Amino acid sequence: MEPGVEPTCPKLLLGKYQLGRLLGRGAYAKVYHARSLEDDMGVAIKVIDRSKVAGTTMEPRILREVSVMRRLSHPNIVKLHEVMATKSKIYMVMEHAKGGELFTQISRDGPLTEPVARRYFQQLVSAVHYCHSKGVTHRDIKPQNILLDHEGNLKVSDFGLSALPELLRDGLLHTSCGTPAFTAPEVVRRKGYDGAKADAWSCGIILYLLLAGYLPFNEANIAVMYQKMYLRDFEFPCWISKSAQRVISRLLDPNPQNRITIEELIRISWFKRSLQSNQASFDLSPHEDLLNTCKAPEEVKFDPIETAQTMNAFDIISLSSGLDLSGLFEGAVKRAKRFTSMESTEKILKRLEDLGAALGYKVDRKKGVVLVKQQLILSVSILEVALPLLLVEVKVIGDNGAEFEELFQGELKSQLEDLVFEWQKDYF
Repeated sequence: MEPGVEPTCPKLLLGKYQLGRLLGRGAYAKVYHARSLEDDMGVAIKVIDRSKVAGTTMEPRILREVSVMRRLSHPNIVKLHEVMATKSKIYMVMEHAKGGELFTQISRDGPLTEPVARRYFQQLVSAVHYCHSKGVTHRDIKPQNILLDHEGNLKVSDFGLSALPELLRDGLLHTSCGTPAFTAPEVVRRKGYDGAKADAWSCGIILYLLLAGYLPFNEANIAVMYQKMYLRDFEFPCWISKSAQRVISRLLDPNPQNRITIEELIRISWFKRSLQSNQASFDLSPHEDLLNTCKAPEEVKFDPIETAQTMNAFDIISLSSGLDLSGLFEGAVKRAKRFTSMESTEKILKRLEDLGAALGYKVDRKKGVVLVKQQLILSVSILEVALPLLLVEVKVIGDNGAEFEELFQGELKSQLEDLVFEWQKDYF
C-alpha cells in the first residue's frame, strides 16, 4: 500500500457485522451503516482510529461517551448495542437513526407547526429528564445531535461532552464546553454551574428553533452573542403563540437561579398538551398559513445551524481559542492589547488611570478612558461578555504602534497581570 493511502474498511467486521455505506466522517472517526449477521438488524458503527485519538482531548471524550451510553436505555436516546476493539480501531455499534437529522428538514422547509414542534420537544425533554434522573447531564444539546428513527421519533445522540456525578465539585460542574449558540451563558464564567439548568437552556434554544426556523442568538462574534444572551436580546416571530413564548422565555432566563427546571417544565399545561391520535403520523411542512400572513424578517434564511456548523464544540473551553472579537470596536486602530478579566469595571479603570498618571499620561474620562502623552494616545474599552466576565481592550490611536508595543512590554503588562483572567491574541 502506498504511504498516506488510507486502508479500505473491511466489509466483514469481526465476523459479526456486514459493513455498508459511509454515513459520515470526522477528524477521528467514520460512521458506517451495517447489518448484523445474527439477526439482520441495521445498525450504525462508529469506527475510531486509536492512533489519532491517543493523547488528545478526544480520548477521554470517547471513554465518557461509552461509559454514559452504557447506563442509558430510553426510547428517545440512541442505543449503544456494544463496543468492540482491535489494536488499531475502536468500534461503537449503535442504533441507526434512519431518519437522519431533524433539523435538516427544518433547514429545508422552515418552522414546524406548534403541535408538531411540541411533540418533538416533549420527546427531547423526556430524554433529557431521564438522563438527569440517572445523574447524567448532556451539555451539548444541539441540532446535529438530534436524530429521527424510521418512525419519525426523536433520538438524542452524542454523549461525548456529557457529565457524570463524579465530575461535580461542590455540587457544580466547572468545565466550559458545548457549542456556543446552544450553551447557557453561565457555562463560560468558570465559576461553577448546574448542568441540569444548562441543559434546560439548550432545550429552550431548540424549542425556539423548532417554532421559528432559526436561532434566537446567531452571531459570528461569540462575545457579542453571549452579551445578547445575558441581556435577553432576542425577538419572537409573530406566529409563535404567547403560551409557547412564555415557555421559551422561562427557559432562556440568563440567571440560572430563576430559570425554569426540567421538572417544572413538564408540569406546565402547554407542555402536557398532547397531539390527537390521528396526528400520530404527521408531515414536517412549515406552517404555511402563518408564514403567508406573518413573514419572517427578510434577512432570515431559515438556516438554523449555520453558526453551529462553523464552531467547534470545544471553542469555549478556552475563550482565547474560540472568540472572534475583531468586530467589537470601531475606529482607527494600529494595534491593541486585549484581555478578559473577572474584576470589576471600576477596579480595572482605576488601575489603568493610576498607571497612566504614574507614567506621565494625561487621563481623560470624557470619552471612556483615554491616556494622552504627546503623540501617543491610548483608548480603553471594556465590554461585558457574560457577567462577571469582561473584555478589556487598550488600543493605540494613530501610527505609534511600535512605541505602544514598547510601553506595553516594558511597563503596562506586568502591572496589569493580577487583573487578567486570560490574554487574547494581538489585534492589529
